[in-house]
Amino acid sequence: MGLTPKNNERTEKIIQAASQLFARQGYHGTSTREIARLADISENTLFRHFEHKEDIFWTALQTSFGGLRLRKELLDGIAGCEAPEVVLPQIFSLLVETVTFRPQLLCLIAVAMIELRWKAEAVCHQHLSPIFSALHVYLSKNIENGKIRNLDPGMILSALAMTVMVHPDLSRLVSGVPPPHSDNRDAIRAYTRFWLDILAPAASIQAWDAVAAGDGLRLNVPAEAGENQ
Repeated sequence: MGLTPKNNERTEKIIQAASQLFARQGYHGTSTREIARLADISENTLFRHFEHKEDIFWTALQTSFGGLRLRKELLDGIAGCEAPEVVLPQIFSLLVETVTFRPQLLCLIAVAMIELRWKAEAVCHQHLSPIFSALHVYLSKNIENGKIRNLDPGMILSALAMTVMVHPDLSRLVSGVPPPHSDNRDAIRAYTRFWLDILAPAASIQAWDAVAAGDGLRLNVPAEAGENQ
């Protein structure tokens, strides 16, 4: 992964600058000269911290993954195989928060998978596999016990993620206006209700409606998130 950084503060500036540029311009569209300029250092100084441009990219991606994990409440729900009307809103909370507050990470993942796929799969697997594997196990168990319809759990996971990532922009393209969600909590409610209609028996949907009507959602969504949805 290149040379051991000699100055943590300067290295952080390099990584921050590189993350912005790689996310906006792609790997091949970003030069080390641009990174150095944005980090307010010389290109020679940059190469005293990193041997190659690729080392900068992978460090930027690894750093961007920091803190991305399942919350304890969601982990407990998965471990206890709680009902879909309890766990599904927690899953959407994680997805919505990631899309809202980590758009740069999503761009870097896309760049890695498109331009540097030979190594991207291993790096992304290291950070994302624990999360999606846990969700996959939860869905599989609930399919087995009849709480969720007998559908492919991998396809369900993909569809849940794409709903959060694509729906806001696609809704604007189709209707010309943003989705009718006042904030992220409202979006999570809408996504949960939609997918319970598809995945769960009627009893789960009725239970969810009762919880949602009483505002009994156990979500940890920052209030300002709604401004970005």
